[in-house]
Amino acid sequence: QVKLVESGGGLVQPGGSLRLSCAASGFTLDYYHMSWFRQAPGKEREGVSCISRSEISTVYLDSVKGRFTISREKGKNMVYLEMTDLKPEDTAVYYCAADRSPWVVTCDLRPGRYETWGQGTQVSVSS
Repeated sequence: QVKLVESGGGLVQPGGSLRLSCAASGFTLDYYHMSWFRQAPGKEREGVSCISRSEISTVYLDSVKGRFTISREKGKNMVYLEMTDLKPEDTAVYYCAADRSPWVVTCDLRPGRYETWGQGTQVSVSS
């Protein structure tokens, strides 16, 4: 069974940090572009960051540039999102997603590209 499971969310004060993890089972992430999306209450899902299959390219939402870092650990079939200097507007459910697209070498933040999604992990930033 193909599955993505996120973890690492929680409640943190403004300015704090969290590290989200995404574990894959049933398939090998080496062949996939990976991304993180988020959805806040009453808002549309938005792309936060992605990393290409070969790690040649990474993309970040403008509002998280310089604060979030995406990475992947191929030997462990894991993808991470390191989040620092968190702000209340970062509060959302965060999802990881995988895109097989063998004919494309870069990633992007269009949700339609991603065919496998996790269930999400809640991140709340509040004092």
